[in-house]
Formats: sequence, C-alpha cells, structure tokens
Amino acid sequence: MNADEFLSKRHIKVGSRVRLKVQGNEFTGVLLPSSKFVELKLDNGYNAGFNPELIDSVEAIGAGKKPTKPAAVDIKQNPSLPLVTILHTGGTIASRVDYATGGVSPSFDANDLLALFPELLKIARIRSVFLSNIFSEDMRFEHYTRLAKAIMAELNHKPKGIIVTHGTDTMHYTASALSFMFENLPIPIILVGAQRSSDRPSSDAALNTINATRFITASDFAGVAICMHASIADNACCILPGTKTRKLHSSRRDAFRAVNAEPIAKVSEAGIEYMGDYPRYNGSELKLYDKFEERVAIIKARPNMFPEEFAFFEEKKYKGLIIEGTGLGHIGITESKNKENLQALRSLIDSGCVVCMTTQCIFGRVHENVYATGRTLASLGVIFLEDMLSETAFIKLSWLLGNFGREKAAELMPKNLRGEIGAKRNMSFL
Repeated sequence: MNADEFLSKRHIKVGSRVRLKVQGNEFTGVLLPSSKFVELKLDNGYNAGFNPELIDSVEAIGAGKKPTKPAAVDIKQNPSLPLVTILHTGGTIASRVDYATGGVSPSFDANDLLALFPELLKIARIRSVFLSNIFSEDMRFEHYTRLAKAIMAELNHKPKGIIVTHGTDTMHYTASALSFMFENLPIPIILVGAQRSSDRPSSDAALNTINATRFITASDFAGVAICMHASIADNACCILPGTKTRKLHSSRRDAFRAVNAEPIAKVSEAGIEYMGDYPRYNGSELKLYDKFEERVAIIKARPNMFPEEFAFFEEKKYKGLIIEGTGLGHIGITESKNKENLQALRSLIDSGCVVCMTTQCIFGRVHENVYATGRTLASLGVIFLEDMLSETAFIKLSWLLGNFGREKAAELMPKNLRGEIGAKRNMSFL
C-alpha cells in the first residue's frame, strides 16, 4: 500500500497536522506530499518518511493547508552587471519553502532564485538553466559528460563564470571530473551545495551561492573549484581546489576541506582573501575530453583480505583499480595467507589492469621505498600516487583510460595534471 491509498482510507489530507505512532514511537508534524511514503515535516525542522505498512496509527490533530509553490515573481536585473550562469544538477539551493505547511518546492527560474537570494541582484545578472534534479549518490560518468557539454553550450552566452548546483555527498568527485575534462578553461566553474536545506533557518544555501557569485565576478581565477562554508559561522566561504577537496563531515556546514593543500581563497561580504596561487586563463584553446572508462574501481585495504577480491577484478576484466592502502600505501602480502594476495595482484596487473596506490589516511602521502611491502608492490607494477586523494585518483584513472588508453594512463597517473598532486610539505590536522 502506498501513501496515497493509506491516507485516503483514513480521510487525512496533505497539509494536515498529524500524530503518527510507528513501532512504539510517536511523531508529530505536518503531512507533506508523497506518493510512496508518509512524509512529515517534523516539529524539529527535519523531514521524515514512514513506510505505511509499519505505521501503527495516524490521526489528524489540526487542520492544514496544502503546500503550494509561492507565486512567481518578476524581478528586473541590472544589464550592466556581469553575467553568471547557475546550472542546476540537483541539491537543495534552489528550493523554496511554503512556511504555512513546511513544504519545499524546487525552483529553477532565475526570478525564483533572485527572490530567494536578493543579494545577487547587486552582484551579477543571473541566468538559470535546468539540467537535472538528481541525488548526488546517483551520479554516473554519463552525467559528467552531460554536464560538461552543458557547460560548453553556456560558454556561448559569454558568462563571467558558471555555478553548478550539486548535492554534497559526491560533489568532490564531480569537481575532479570537470577539472580533468576541461583543458584551458577561460572562466571559473564553481560547484555549490548546501548541507542544510533551504527550509531550515540554519541553511547554508544562501551564503554559499552569494559568495560563489562574488568570487566569480571579482576574480581572475580560471578553473574548477568548490565553494562551501569556511566555518560553522555564517560569515564566509572557502573556494576549494577541485582535485584536492574532500567532504570530511556528514552534516556540518564547513564539511568540505582542502586536503594536503590550502584553500584558493576565502570570500565574504568584505571581499576576497587569496590564500595561495591559483590557475588563470592562459589564452590557449579550450579542449574537452569527456570520455570515461566504466570498469574502474576502488578497494580499501584492511586486515583479513582474500585473493578472490583481486581475482574478481581480473575475472570481470576491469581496466583500472585504485587501492586505498594503509599508511604509506600497503596491503597485506607477506605473511601466511596474505602471500596469496600478492599472487592475485600480480595476475591482475599482468592481465592489463592499471593498479594504483593511495592512502586511506586523510593527510599525508604514499611512498613505495620506506618499507619492503611498498618496494614489493612497486616491483609488481603498482603505481604510487603521492598525496592524491583516492576519489580524485579514481576519477583521473577512469578519465585517462577513457580518453588516452592504458599505456598513456599508466604514464600520466603519477604526474600532476590539474593540481591533484601537491608538493611535499608538513600538513596540520583539522
């Protein structure tokens, strides 16, 4: 039974204030539109969905109003301001809330965005383009290709820069993908997400969007970056390098940090504070390499690994594998049953699979010559990737194999192409 049938039989309408009992627990909130689950806007501000088959009882405790999208607005933009395109792939920054019911409606019209974030009117002209509305965990390589082609099309409108709205969970993968796909970008491409939805008072959607726009209009940066909160305070954002950034917290507004690198800049109402060197347009021809090899994977080293895990990738004819090794880049290969892992790994590499090593540590880099394990792995042909993030390495290897083939991929994986490998340095922890 779906939510519509469940509620219809009980004569409860969307927008009503209801009390649910589910497996001995009680929940109170406003009933939101949903076809599959019974969804509530809880009193604490969160949305929660419930399987109708698990609901013990439900009762309406107050009349409600069906959520409606706020009326359309017509906002005049200043033609003298620089043009910024906002390209929507998903996430929460373009949602508008109906405060009478708590319902949230996605809005992709430029006027709707300017009504949400009126500060943008003083910074730029906004062009809003809908591409998709997808959960970031559902992104696939084909979506990267569609996004890159949409960016190429937007360049015909000559924007000062492009903001890409994106769900936060895999935003750093997409930032890496765009970084590699484009060579000689003439403008900034800034990915923006929100850790808190726009129907919550603590939402970070507005500040992230406004500061990304500030940065685009006032900077000569040319490349791919991420713009997210600099701290839990609501006053500044960091512009983070596309290939050196990772999501380090599941819910904090400052979840994204540059790893083994510095932020490009800090942006606030006071202006831009640059924190290091950054790419600028060099006048060369823009090139797009938009292919990816699908058969690439990441495996995490751990105690008690089995050779069958490596044999799987050979059997399924994988073209590339990133090993997220322990410490300086190790897996168990020397003692007891672990010796069979070494044989399986040798067979995988002999089959033509490009195998690379990163570290599962957040900070630091791999090194093949410190311990015997590293030297043995390197002698097999495992490619050690310095301080490259595992997620970036996965994207880079897929991209290289897709566009240039195995030999070129093996040659270029340990080389710095888009800032993915940093200079050796002492890094402080968070």
